[in-house]
Amino acid sequence: MSPARACPHLAELPGEEPAELSVGCEHCRDLGQRPVALRKCLECGHIGCCDSTPGRWARHHHAQTGHPVMRSFEPGEGWRWCFEDQRLV
Repeated sequence: MSPARACPHLAELPGEEPAELSVGCEHCRDLGQRPVALRKCLECGHIGCCDSTPGRWARHHHAQTGHPVMRSFEPGEGWRWCFEDQRLV
């Protein structure tokens, strides 16, 4: 099964990847924390930290907005994760 068939949320993404809304995780910066790794929402461009960071702000963003797919925002990484399907896409 191809990832697109396994994850209908990919087809719902905007045609172009949105611009980043911030340079890093604003929540971590405001709290004086350092994110472990960054994730970018592929629907709106929000940058949040990964689940290994105490705030888990990328997951929190999904819970608040319903935006399902994010990608790693780390140099050299390009994988995507769908929070709704709980899998790499």
